[in-house]
Amino acid sequence: MVLLTMLGLLGCKGYSDLKVDEFENMLSEDKTVQLVDVRTPEEYAAGHLPGAININWQDDGFIENARALLSTEHPVMVYCRSGKRSAAAAAKLDGSFFKTHNLLGGYLAWTEAGKPVSVYDVEGFKTASGEPFAITLIKHASLEIRYKGLSIQIDPVSGYGKPTDYATEFPKADIILITHEHEDHFDKEAIASLRKEDTRLFANARCADMLGWGKALANGERSTLPEGILLEAVPAYNTTEGHLQFHPKGRDNGYVLTLDGFRIYIAGDTEDIPEMAELKDIDIAFLPVNQPYTMTVDQCVKAAKTLAPKVLIPYHFSESDISSLPEPLSGIDVRLRQMQ
Repeated sequence: MVLLTMLGLLGCKGYSDLKVDEFENMLSEDKTVQLVDVRTPEEYAAGHLPGAININWQDDGFIENARALLSTEHPVMVYCRSGKRSAAAAAKLDGSFFKTHNLLGGYLAWTEAGKPVSVYDVEGFKTASGEPFAITLIKHASLEIRYKGLSIQIDPVSGYGKPTDYATEFPKADIILITHEHEDHFDKEAIASLRKEDTRLFANARCADMLGWGKALANGERSTLPEGILLEAVPAYNTTEGHLQFHPKGRDNGYVLTLDGFRIYIAGDTEDIPEMAELKDIDIAFLPVNQPYTMTVDQCVKAAKTLAPKVLIPYHFSESDISSLPEPLSGIDVRLRQMQ
């Protein structure tokens, strides 16, 4: 205690301050870093560093929120608007055994230097063993998962809805998952811009045939990916009369990814099919809501009650009104995000 007091009097601190270029270099060189925006949710929504999760410094439970989402095993990089709040946050995190780096000048310095920014929501999670990962909610049915330095892209599409430039906004993908061949899920140009020499692609048979590369997975098939990730292809189809032609049974895939025991269900285009009852211990479920192509709100509620995920993130909802979803799903953390 005496030593800590003396260090404090001498002005010593455990975290480091980094200039913009140093901060950017560390982000690009160490794929395990945890990037945290400590501004308010409103500031974060207006624009943030790509891949940053939001933990508001002004919340009373800041350090508890950080412990829930971050690992002390990997570096934490923080920033705010000008660097003041993030310096205080860095000191607090350092005192809780996180190895922390603060961006000098904050978001203002970053943008003044012409560095890239993003408006995609990023949700942070942590596995039971304490391994952090982040899911970027790109749009509609397009997602990216960052886990142990890997970039996993799901249904990347450049031009559907708000344009996405995968070549500049995201790193090359280690793994790409494609659910089916509709244009809001399957985009050859986006896939090509994400592909590198060792990219692994998994898709339903029709998409694999159309691309001429990648591994086709049928409903019920599994594959073990890098870092011990288990991938399961699961059914996704329509059941309502008059809609069966959109997604016929047996053609398309949903996926379940298991990361260190943490299970993520990405449903693809489907209705509330009986096979959902076979999916156990789901931590996060991405369920589509837009009839006539996928589910109604009532069907989504039924599917969520069947799956009982810890977290539900509706997606693929276009203009559908999903505001009523949380009310009948008490006990499930329903997160309504910008996924049109």
